[in-house]
Amino acid sequence: MNNPVHTDLQVTGMHCAACSTRLEKALCQLPDVKASVSIATEKAHIEYDPDKITLAGLIKTIQDTGYDAHPLRDFAAEKQLRADALHDEKIRFSISALLTAPLLIQMLLMFAGFHFMLPAWLQFLLATPVQFWIGRRFYEGSFSALRGGTANMDVLVALGTSAAYFFSCAVILFGLNQALYFEASATLITLVLLGKLLEARAKSKTSSALEALINLQPKMAHVERDGEIQELAVEQMLVEDVFQVKPGESVPVDGVVMEGTSSVDESMLTGESLPQNKQVDDKVYAATTNGQGLLKCRALAVGAHTQLAAIIRLVEKAQSSKAAIQKLADRISAIFVPAVVGIALVTFAAWWMLAGNFSAALINAVAVLVISCPCALGLATPTALVVATGRAAQAGILIKDANALERAHKLSVLLLDKTGTLTTGKPSVTDLLPATGFNDAELLTTASSLALGSTHPLSLAITDYAKAHQTAIHPIAHFSESAGMGLRAEINGKVCLSGSPAFAIQQGIAIEEQRILQLQEQGKSVITIANDATLLGYIAIADQLRANSREAVKKLQGMGIRVVMISGDNQATVGAIAKQAGISEFRAEVLPQDKAALVQSFKTNEQMVGMIGDGINDAPALAAADVSFAMRSGSDIAIEAADITLMKSDLMSVVDAISLSRATLAKIRQNLFFAFGYNVLGIPLAAAGMLNPVIAGAAMALSSVSVVSNALLLKRWKPYRA
Repeated sequence: MNNPVHTDLQVTGMHCAACSTRLEKALCQLPDVKASVSIATEKAHIEYDPDKITLAGLIKTIQDTGYDAHPLRDFAAEKQLRADALHDEKIRFSISALLTAPLLIQMLLMFAGFHFMLPAWLQFLLATPVQFWIGRRFYEGSFSALRGGTANMDVLVALGTSAAYFFSCAVILFGLNQALYFEASATLITLVLLGKLLEARAKSKTSSALEALINLQPKMAHVERDGEIQELAVEQMLVEDVFQVKPGESVPVDGVVMEGTSSVDESMLTGESLPQNKQVDDKVYAATTNGQGLLKCRALAVGAHTQLAAIIRLVEKAQSSKAAIQKLADRISAIFVPAVVGIALVTFAAWWMLAGNFSAALINAVAVLVISCPCALGLATPTALVVATGRAAQAGILIKDANALERAHKLSVLLLDKTGTLTTGKPSVTDLLPATGFNDAELLTTASSLALGSTHPLSLAITDYAKAHQTAIHPIAHFSESAGMGLRAEINGKVCLSGSPAFAIQQGIAIEEQRILQLQEQGKSVITIANDATLLGYIAIADQLRANSREAVKKLQGMGIRVVMISGDNQATVGAIAKQAGISEFRAEVLPQDKAALVQSFKTNEQMVGMIGDGINDAPALAAADVSFAMRSGSDIAIEAADITLMKSDLMSVVDAISLSRATLAKIRQNLFFAFGYNVLGIPLAAAGMLNPVIAGAAMALSSVSVVSNALLLKRWKPYRA
């Protein structure tokens, strides 16, 4: 596939896991098409080659499979469509319930000992519209499934109700001395519809977190156009537009502060409850809430390019993806319906041949068909994942796909990059230590001139310090940087270098090892500065531990996770930081190109390895890890390579992500246990004649609702310190 195109389609007409599995199989059989279909979100995520097939061709394939689809509309439009469809379903259910009520009352009176029977012709008139008008969807779904070579829930419902209905018709037509079962067929269809209504209502709550995010962005903005402030729709805003945000208002788009000071509530993006102070040159983000001050800002990103829009896309993508555990349910669902039909036939034959009771044989076979609908099995995993990813987004944890959430609970080793992850990532100069015969100014001038050519955090610390002390900067030539080691360039015709003590030794510079070791044991990084092979001195730089790092490490260790810190810094400095953080195991002087290999070395023992980083040099290691986490404050490359992005830039968010993963997997296992247990218990009872079809239908509807309701309990999960 040369230029793959990704698209998401909203799918209608799916009823169970077998439906999504069949549709996914049909799409994947197309040339150069990869598809993932979610029954929980009713969406198909498709990767295809536009040279091989068009979007219209994909939709036609879905329609030929027995469903319908359309490109995603905006959230409000999709919500309205679902609301309209739900309204139509309510009307159909109400009509079905009214027609079924007399039949059901008749049956309940018989159970109570009152022998009251409606005339056969009236039962026929009441049951027929329910069977063929209200129940038409089941026949259409069955036909489409069987035409595609598979069977789904519709096949079970259509078979079961048709058997009861047509048997009753035969009794009337031929005057047989048998009971009528019109009430069974009509009540089953009505109960299935009721179950679907309750399930749809419960499922609508699973994506409430995503809906809340979408509703956060304001509709209007105060934009400066032609020298005056105008009220404009947010959709009309452009990059570089100047806009105002008044106290109490939401920021319309991503921007940078030009004038004013205020505090902004960014909890919807980061999960951080404390407002963030904003002044000139600070960034603000769409949908965050301004505090007490008036801010004048310049737009940096609008529309689909804002951070809020990116978060929404990530959440939608994660909710549509499939976890590995879902594949088990999909495989079972694919063979489940044919197996159930076989069990029903055996039940029918056994009761008729052994007991000689055709009526009992038919009813028990119908009960087997109805009790076995695999709806609960198909909903067990995706509904829990939808709730969990939405809840994670509210807590400032962005999960790219369901597999990352599933794997996180298995982590046994977690590698932490030091700078920017365990520490704040904003090192600052603490000591200037010129060599004998040189002064602070000479040392700082050479160091800052070299540092201007580098983006390394230590170089940036030297640059900031030099600016604050108004240090003179000299032009440099023939600049080169050895990754993780140091810098080299010509200044006024002299070859100068700035780097680690090891780099200085490598370049033939004599250093004072004891003096350097004393600084490193204080947790400081030491930069050696030299000029024409002459030592100018040292600059000590320290990076403060993040406020919650020690507590987070303790909680991770308490969860049974082996925490290992890795850094390119020297042994003494890394050891000092590790001690402060409560980490007993660390790897020092790890070059950027060696980090990925280090990750792989831990994976060789069949351990699930996680990696947390924030820099460009961490990207290969993040990609190599089983589960990778990136700090929001880190580089775009690191965020792109990571499975999970932490909007708080706080190590405690990793604890939250793993905690949520464990809660989610526990909920999925509960759901699968309920779904499997329901069928394992229900099918033998139905085959043994211990379940009336109507009771079986009610139990089937209840099972789906209970699974979705159980998944919704994940909304109660709370991050630490929430």
